[in-house]
Amino acid sequence: MALQATGVRVNPSDEAISLGPLTVRFLITGDDASGSIALFELAVPAAQRLAAPAHSHDHYDETVYGIEGVLTWTVDGKRIDVGPGQALCIPRGAVHRFDNQGGQEVKALCAVTPAAIGPQYFRESAAVLNAAAGGPPDRARMAEIMRRHGLTPAP
Repeated sequence: MALQATGVRVNPSDEAISLGPLTVRFLITGDDASGSIALFELAVPAAQRLAAPAHSHDHYDETVYGIEGVLTWTVDGKRIDVGPGQALCIPRGAVHRFDNQGGQEVKALCAVTPAAIGPQYFRESAAVLNAAAGGPPDRARMAEIMRRHGLTPAP
């Protein structure tokens, strides 16, 4: 007898969160995958820098797969370009950040394993970034949100 999965569907979360000019679109959250993985698409317009500070996380790995454009990651001080069809695994504890230094929008797929972070972190960060209205975000508030969600801001 074959078992049939119930409630299974493509992109069970599919939530888009705007962080200033960046967009994070959650495809799968930890709740969708029994905590094993969170999967989101990241869209970064041309010539945009990550507004949040460089950071690390001790409780999960992050793997980035390039879809369109080239995103420049800095991982433990080393610059790494990730383009279409390329993947980068950022291990636990590695300090990292990214920038789009090119002239086209970047799209990347990000997997967090296990799913120790989810949409709530990005919703809270978006509120702080969007309140800054294009200016610098409240760094103390951003750092507090990051710490609460298991990210460690770099000094």
